[in-house]
Amino acid sequence: MANEEKEKVNETEEQEAVEAEVIDAAPAEESETNNEGSERLAQLEQEKNEMYDRLLRLQAEYDNFRKRTQKEKEAASKYRSQDLAEALLPVVDNLDRALQTVQNEEANKGFVDGIRMVHRQLLDAFDNQGIETIETVGQTFDPHLHQAVMQVENDEYEPNTVVQELQKGYKLKDRVIRPAMVQVNQ
Repeated sequence: MANEEKEKVNETEEQEAVEAEVIDAAPAEESETNNEGSERLAQLEQEKNEMYDRLLRLQAEYDNFRKRTQKEKEAASKYRSQDLAEALLPVVDNLDRALQTVQNEEANKGFVDGIRMVHRQLLDAFDNQGIETIETVGQTFDPHLHQAVMQVENDEYEPNTVVQELQKGYKLKDRVIRPAMVQVNQ
């Protein structure tokens, strides 16, 4: 019986040793699981931050696109009559020339009055669309508004001043449709 008791004691000791190993191993496994979980959590956190950053960039890009599109629409609306104005400028020029040649003739007074009326209506239509003539004579030469075709010496004007207008220039709001052809003082 002493052997049986020894065996029971040995079995009990072995069970206690196994239980101690299991208890010691459990925190190690939990520690590994916690490390893997925290690594996964950190990875997911990083992915979330990257996605959020991409979202913010896309929102900013969309806002910029929307603003640019709005500006393009406004510009298209603002300058929609430019093609029409460019097509009608030669008509205005010819009416100007016709009026200049017949100003002194009384025989064609009715005809001249009709041309003046058409000319005035055309200029009024231009004015309603924001098309205006460019100021020239007496103005300082501006290559954005004037096209110098001749230079003269004239003591009445400062150097680099427009002396004579050879052809009217026009602008639509703030955009030059056609620069004025001018003579400039040297």
